[in-house]
Amino acid sequence: MEEMDNPEQGGDISRKIISIAAGEAHTLALTGDGKVYSWGRGTFGRLGTGSEEDCHFPVRVNFFDSDDDVDREEKLKIVAIAAGSYHSLALADDGSVWGWGYNILCVCVCVFEELPHKIKVILDLNMMDGQIGVTGENNLTPHLLEGFFGLGSPGSSTRDQETNTEKPLKIASVEAGGMMSLAIDSLGSLWMWGNCPHPSQNESLEFSLISSASPVPVWNFHGHTVVKVACGNEHVIALVSAGETHEGGDLICYSWGGNTHGQLGLGHKENMTNPKIIEAFNLESRLEIYDIACGAFHTALLAKRKKPTESLESLCWTFGLGDNGQLGHGTTQSLPSPEIVTELPKRIFLVSIGCGLFHTSVVSSEGEVWSWGMEKGLGLCPDARFTGPDAGDALSPILIPRNGLVDRKFPEPLEVACGGAHTVLVGDGGFRVWSWGRGRSGVLGNRGTHDCYSPALVSWPLSNNSVDNEYIEEKNSLENLESEKRFSEVMAEMNLLRSKFSVMERYASVLHGSIFGKPFQEEDIPVSLQNSGTFDIGKEWENMLESSDQRKLARLEMFYRDMLAGVKDKLMKRRIYEIVHECIKSNTDKTSE
Repeated sequence: MEEMDNPEQGGDISRKIISIAAGEAHTLALTGDGKVYSWGRGTFGRLGTGSEEDCHFPVRVNFFDSDDDVDREEKLKIVAIAAGSYHSLALADDGSVWGWGYNILCVCVCVFEELPHKIKVILDLNMMDGQIGVTGENNLTPHLLEGFFGLGSPGSSTRDQETNTEKPLKIASVEAGGMMSLAIDSLGSLWMWGNCPHPSQNESLEFSLISSASPVPVWNFHGHTVVKVACGNEHVIALVSAGETHEGGDLICYSWGGNTHGQLGLGHKENMTNPKIIEAFNLESRLEIYDIACGAFHTALLAKRKKPTESLESLCWTFGLGDNGQLGHGTTQSLPSPEIVTELPKRIFLVSIGCGLFHTSVVSSEGEVWSWGMEKGLGLCPDARFTGPDAGDALSPILIPRNGLVDRKFPEPLEVACGGAHTVLVGDGGFRVWSWGRGRSGVLGNRGTHDCYSPALVSWPLSNNSVDNEYIEEKNSLENLESEKRFSEVMAEMNLLRSKFSVMERYASVLHGSIFGKPFQEEDIPVSLQNSGTFDIGKEWENMLESSDQRKLARLEMFYRDMLAGVKDKLMKRRIYEIVHECIKSNTDKTSE
């Protein structure tokens, strides 16, 4: 789809996206009028559409099934969304939490019993569930979580809840990652459910993930306010106030859970059953964390100085698994302690950060996007790799231009989110969305399934008129798919040519070095080939001999003698082999007679 400089926005909040969330292969979008849209892979019901079919463009998520609930559907206003690997969450303005998608984790334990003449296999299936807040199967449509009903905030008694009716429990934010879900209530308390690293009062217990379908309070922060939280596959990062309430510059960064790659930032790789302070961001630190993101096994933070400076600027810190360059420090080393991503430009302010499984992306207030990690920061898996000299992971930040050299910035950026192998950016004040990376299952939302190596517009906004929708779908599908197909074919051909050229260049260098004793250089290309594209090998060989000095001719003679001796030796060995083979065959024939 061709970009327009001034799309018709008309101030319609139903067309304005205010938040996005990305899972392993699906994306959620929240509009200004409180509606949720989803697209991508539909397996396990993560899209909330009532089926497991993939959606190649944004479709609205309905929270009530019955036609009698049309009024309730329109009145329900969603204010926050979150996406785990295969499940989704939504928070309404009344504090209610909804979940849908994957909910069951099957653990198969095989026991082998040796019996006479056979082996008996016993399968013990342990069903552990709960990340969408219910006990049982996966949900293809949103389900209201009832686990919060009647629960008080951690540390409060039933009597406190009865007397303090002015502040009933109300969820204020939701977060998800891996197979776990998190929520912060209006009193600043943290809740967890799903497959989570629940803190334990017993420090001697070994770390383990505990499954729970009901929200469980995290008591460790009682008397403090949890402001922001993020989670990976096994670890959690939380920003918590030093005092009872949050005041500017008083946030402390805590972490706990799995730490096999140093993703907790504590300076070691030991798992933690209880929250520990990341010392680089304690109360005495000159930096204040304002945005956090977790990949599968790495963490990224955005920090600004607590004391105001003349220029608005920020820093990006990363730690944890670095095998694919997802830390952005120029190496593939994993780091147990936070380090600054130094190769980002100085004196910029980063407004948002996102972590995929093995890549990281940030966007500045000026609309510049940088990514690093697996496959040039795209997060693409090995089966979708580039070929040739462009192949490989980005160990340092790479600028992702909006439109090549024409326009390198995205207008009015709001938020960036990373899925398993795709990246989504909301810009233009919320009226346009770009995506790039893996395209299978329609995860990019552009009505196609091709991988995109550069940003492409998501099919947004959608028309409210069904006739217009059909027309837009048909028109855009033809245009987008055709252009994507041509672009993909060109990119594939370019990558193939680059790969072939690289092989030819290496072959020419080895051959040239063997003959002339020096690496192949551009000036070694014959003049006739440079000018006309034709090559008279006989004439060029004569010219080369004529221009060669005594030393070069002597080397050529030696090379010729060695090559000739090698050929004669190979011919002699083959002839001997043939004679021996003929003798053996002749003797065998005589013996058989």
